[in-house]
Amino acid sequence: MKKIDELALITRCVLADDRQAFGQIVDAYQPQVRRFFLNLTLGDEALSDDLAQETFIKAYLNLRAFKGIASFSTWLYRIGYNEFYSHVRKQREERIDDSTATMGESNNDGDSWDVCLTVREALKRLNDDERTAVTLFYIEDRPIKQVARIMQVPEGTIKSHLHRAKAHMAQFLKNN
Repeated sequence: MKKIDELALITRCVLADDRQAFGQIVDAYQPQVRRFFLNLTLGDEALSDDLAQETFIKAYLNLRAFKGIASFSTWLYRIGYNEFYSHVRKQREERIDDSTATMGESNNDGDSWDVCLTVREALKRLNDDERTAVTLFYIEDRPIKQVARIMQVPEGTIKSHLHRAKAHMAQFLKNN
């Protein structure tokens, strides 16, 4: 979506509470946001859909706060990033509160998915920051500068996350 079209839709949403305009924004960004969450949640489609929905709800409710300093997609990914980490924190708290709770792994049948599952297993070995950096940089094809803005850390930290993630994933893939 062109930036001018994007800004026109945002203006219509803010000034006229035009929900159809916001629907066009959702249509334009939903595939990328959903893919972002699919990678962060390691393929959990239901959770990805829920997080994407929450992201768009929060974006709609806070659209007046969008200043246009960063691109709209950066702003939207930042909301999604915060939404994902809120979910992660909530999960950790629940596991601490209920020591008998276990986190089930998604099963995916079929030999044709072996490579995808191996990469997904390698992603599971990364910490949350490394997995987010890898997802944004390699899968979402975002530049390091934008990844740094989304994660609100210096560019050097993103480069470190990527370097460590590549090393961890290479070691895992080499052993498997």
